[in-house]
Amino acid sequence: MSRRATIWIVFVGVLIVALAVFFAVRGGFGPGAPPVRQEPAEPPPATVIAAGGSDWPMFGGGQGLLGRAPGALSDSLTLLWRFKTGAEVKSCPVVCNGRVFVGSSDASVYALDLRSGAKLWSYATGDAVEAAPCVTGGSVFVGSADGVLYALEVETGALRWKYETEAEILGAANWTLTADGQEIRVLVGSYDNRVHCVDANSGQAVWVYETDNYVNGSPAADNGKCVFGGCDAFIHVLSLADGSEAARIDSGSYIAASAAFVDGQVYVGNYDGVFIRVDVDPNEIVWEYDQGEAPFFSSPAVGEDVVVFGGRDERVHCVRRDDGSQVWTFKTLGEVNSSPAICGDKVVVGSDDGRLYMLRLGDGKRLWSYEMGQPITSSPAVAHGLVVVGCDDGYVYAFGPRTGDRSDAR
Repeated sequence: MSRRATIWIVFVGVLIVALAVFFAVRGGFGPGAPPVRQEPAEPPPATVIAAGGSDWPMFGGGQGLLGRAPGALSDSLTLLWRFKTGAEVKSCPVVCNGRVFVGSSDASVYALDLRSGAKLWSYATGDAVEAAPCVTGGSVFVGSADGVLYALEVETGALRWKYETEAEILGAANWTLTADGQEIRVLVGSYDNRVHCVDANSGQAVWVYETDNYVNGSPAADNGKCVFGGCDAFIHVLSLADGSEAARIDSGSYIAASAAFVDGQVYVGNYDGVFIRVDVDPNEIVWEYDQGEAPFFSSPAVGEDVVVFGGRDERVHCVRRDDGSQVWTFKTLGEVNSSPAICGDKVVVGSDDGRLYMLRLGDGKRLWSYEMGQPITSSPAVAHGLVVVGCDDGYVYAFGPRTGDRSDAR
C-alpha cells in the first residue's frame, strides 16, 4: 500500500471518530435531536414529610369533604418537584401512603412518588379525568369523562373492574362501610342525573338514586347519610343503607360544587351566588350568605368556627359557621373555582389568575403565593406538611419546606 493511501485511510478514520463523538454529544443524528440533559447546578430541595401528619386520600380530605387537614404549614413554601402530564390537570390530587394519585385531561390516571414526583404507574381511560381519585381498601377509585368508574390496584395500577354509567363522571368518588363494617361501598355522581352506590369488591351496583339533572359534585357521607347538591337546584339527603330519600331541600339555583357535611350540617354554594347552611334535622336552611355577583363553583373548607370558599367574583370568602356573617374576603385576579384547604391557621387555594395562594385563616392576609401562569382549577391536597396541586399547564406541583426547616416538622 502506498504512503499516500495510508495517510488517506488514517484521515478518514479520524474523521469518522470525530463525527461520531460530535453526534453523540449532540444527542442524535436527526435535525431535531435533543441536547444532552444538563444536570442542575444545585440539587432540588429534599422533601420533608412532617412527623405525625395525615394523608389526604380523597377530595376534601375525608368522607365529609371538609377540606381540613391536621398539623401545620410553614409561613412560606418552596417548590419541591413538578410532574408533567399530557394535558390540563383539573383533577384534585390525593395523597396516600407516600404516593400522589391524580387524573389528567390526557385521559390518564397517575401514581407518583410523594417525595420525588417520579411516576410509579399510569392508567389510560377513555376520556379526560377531571375527577379526583379516592383511595381506600387497596384500590384507587376514579371516574372519567368516558362515563366509567374505574377501580385500580394501588400498587400497580392494574384494572380491578369498571362500572359504567350513562354519561360523564366529573366529580370525585366517596366511600362508606356497610352497617356491619365488613364491606366497602363506593359513591359517585354522574351526568346521567344519578348517584351510584357500587360494591367496592365486585363493581356491581348496590343502589342508584335518580335526580332531575346532572350530578356534578361529589357526594358527602356522614352518620349513615349521603348528601349532595344537584344541577336540579336541590340538596339531596339519602340513606347510605339503601339510597332512599330522606330529604330534598330547594337551594334556589343549580349546584355544581360539592357540599361539605359535618354534625348534621350541610354547607354549599349555588349558581346564583348564594352560599347556604342546611341542617338535615329538621331539614331546613339555617342561613344564607348572598354575595350576589357571581356563581359559586368552589367547594367549601369547614374549620372549627368558619367556612372558606371561592367564588367566580374573583374572591375567597370566609364566613362564620354559626350565622353566616362575613369574616373576610380576599381578592385575586381571576375566578376562584379551586376548592380551598384549611391547615391549622392557614388556607391554601388556587385561582384562575394562575397563582396558588396561602392566606391567614384569621384575617385573610396573604402570607405566600406562587405563580404558575395558567389557571388553577384543581384543588390543593394538604398532607404531611406538603401541598400538592394540579394546573392547567399540565403539571402537578408539590410544595413544602426545605430540609432543616423545622417549622413544619412537627
